[in-house]
Amino acid sequence: MIIAGTAVGAGMFSLPVVSSGMWFAWSSLFMLITWFCMFHSSLMILEANLHYPVGSSFDTFVRGILGRGWNLVNGISIAFVLYIVTYAYISGGSSIVIHTLESLFGAAPTPAISSLLFAIPLAFIVSLNTTAVSRIVTLLLVAMVLTFFIAIADLAVSITPAVLFNTEGKNAQYFPFVFAALPFFMTSFGFHGNVPSLVKYYGKEPLKIRSCLLYGSLLSLVIFLLWQASTLGNIARPDFKQVVADGGNIGVLVAALSSVSSGKSMGTLLNLFANFAIISSFLGVTLGLFDYLADLFKFDDSPAGRTKTALVTFAPPTLGGVFFPDGFLYAIGFAGLAATLLGGIIPALMVKKSRSRFKKSQYRVWGGNKLVYLVILYSVIVASCHILALLGWLPVYGK
Repeated sequence: MIIAGTAVGAGMFSLPVVSSGMWFAWSSLFMLITWFCMFHSSLMILEANLHYPVGSSFDTFVRGILGRGWNLVNGISIAFVLYIVTYAYISGGSSIVIHTLESLFGAAPTPAISSLLFAIPLAFIVSLNTTAVSRIVTLLLVAMVLTFFIAIADLAVSITPAVLFNTEGKNAQYFPFVFAALPFFMTSFGFHGNVPSLVKYYGKEPLKIRSCLLYGSLLSLVIFLLWQASTLGNIARPDFKQVVADGGNIGVLVAALSSVSSGKSMGTLLNLFANFAIISSFLGVTLGLFDYLADLFKFDDSPAGRTKTALVTFAPPTLGGVFFPDGFLYAIGFAGLAATLLGGIIPALMVKKSRSRFKKSQYRVWGGNKLVYLVILYSVIVASCHILALLGWLPVYGK
């Protein structure tokens, strides 16, 4: 539940927007490729983590396997990824709070106040313990899946093949828009920060944790593909230019889907789904950040220690959400760049070196060096794509 809840969140709402250039067929193919690489890189983290005591997080086992230099790079990457994704979720959560309150009451607080209303109660939940987060995320995920399938049932009926496969535009280009979208795809499967939390929760039970990673990521993949079909099959490709122009935030996409749906309750269902999705993802991501910072600063599990960890975890991204409330898409894209290290290159390097250092292993990922090199190659491609997009050297649809 934590793995699926972490993946199926705010980043999911960026997928149709960034996929509007390459559209459905290409986006589905690269989503499958991304899932394959990210699932196996999470297993590489698990393999490395099992060589160290339960409760160890990245700061401990990256330093132990790759040394201080790579640990510094990894520390910067994981802090950047988890902090910026937390900020993105606060930004997206603020957008949803505003959109929801406006639809219910006709008025809403400012983005700064909405960010605080979203972040503070959830920060308190994460500061309790992993069990509390797991139980709440389970409830949220069940509610999210129910509202999701009810919502897309209406959208699925109105999917038009000509829209979904864009058969009306025979001379349209798709493949060139793939590359700028890859960092967003990688971020959407960014549940790697939770692997040490699962080891801490279950103990050294690799098969049980592997099942968590497999079924959680597969559930995410299925939901992503259904979401892509439901959105790209209802909103015409040219209409996404306006969504991009309006900032591409969650509330904008929900409003666009509500306008094309024939169901009167579609707006309400999508609002509920968006709230459940972003809250569950926020809880999952910040749990990984919370445990990482506790390990990094050696804060204990006492109430005083968890309070210190909570302050370090939540104060920076919450302040970012207050002062820069509309950075959702930018933050998700930058997180994809850093995630290539955290979710790809470093796990692959760790597992390669640990196999030569530790002769006996409680768990080993299949595929040998070929799988290790595949994960590294894909991560380098994604990182290069984001840098080229920042330089303006890659085409971005709607811009």
